[in-house]
Amino acid sequence: MSSVLDDINRRTQLVGKNRLELLMFRLQDGGLYGINVFKVREVIHCPKLTTVYASHEVVRGVANIRNRTISIMDLGRAIQGPAVENIDNSYIIITEFNRSIQGFMVHRVEHIVNLKWEDIRLPPEGTVADSYINAVTTVEGELVQMVDVERVLSEVVGEQDMVSAAITDSLEIDKNQLRHVMVVDDSKVARSQISNALKQIGAECTLEVDGKMALAKLKKWADEGVPINQRLSMIISDIEMPEMDGYTLTSEIRRDPRLKDLYVLLHSSLSGVFNENMVKQVGANRFIPKFSADELINEILPILQNGHTPASEAA
Repeated sequence: MSSVLDDINRRTQLVGKNRLELLMFRLQDGGLYGINVFKVREVIHCPKLTTVYASHEVVRGVANIRNRTISIMDLGRAIQGPAVENIDNSYIIITEFNRSIQGFMVHRVEHIVNLKWEDIRLPPEGTVADSYINAVTTVEGELVQMVDVERVLSEVVGEQDMVSAAITDSLEIDKNQLRHVMVVDDSKVARSQISNALKQIGAECTLEVDGKMALAKLKKWADEGVPINQRLSMIISDIEMPEMDGYTLTSEIRRDPRLKDLYVLLHSSLSGVFNENMVKQVGANRFIPKFSADELINEILPILQNGHTPASEAA
């Protein structure tokens, strides 16, 4: 399986073209699931695990992998399904996102597929609120469910959406100041974290679950004739989303003369120099990795309080 991920750097060329590569795997229930390859560092057979007493129920143990102690979570159990029965024959998907490294135990790893983001759909209505699945697609006629691993991680380590008192206590809020932010993210956990942090500084939020819906809302507002910068302070958008990713959303905003001066901050669980380069290419104002409430608020406070330089004039 390591050979499957050997050329992962090549896959970064897909980003910005509204494409992704999905690592597919099966859990103990036999279902086919997927995770974006960009979150994956490597895939290995399950190593020897050390039990950690009083740990979260989904943590099967810890392992020393490449001189790093990593928690191993049973992904099936984490999404309220059956746990892996035969640990010795299981696989571990080592992931890196939200500034942390962790392992997810799965029953079997399949292969990688190349897809378009527009082929990825939100789960059927009525299942989103309580589901651990944030998107679905089909591959060769079989349903593939994309697990909201950010939600899984937050339930194990706890949500970290509190802004420090040092920031909130020093706030000087002008009641006439526009503090309306659009938050675009397909993860319920991410939307909750960001909106909770914003509410602590008195900001109003409009929440959208993907770039296509966000763009439609922006265009609808623009059609009503009110200048968009009098209605919205900024947009905070995820990069990986069904139907339209954050890079494409930003490009579409910059193409529309009515929207082009909006401040766009891209906020992703995937960090790195590549994302920062893509931010410049598509015309976003800034990129920061998920998730630090203080870092996010420190980044956006000057924009909410003092306005911003339009992307076309930014250095």
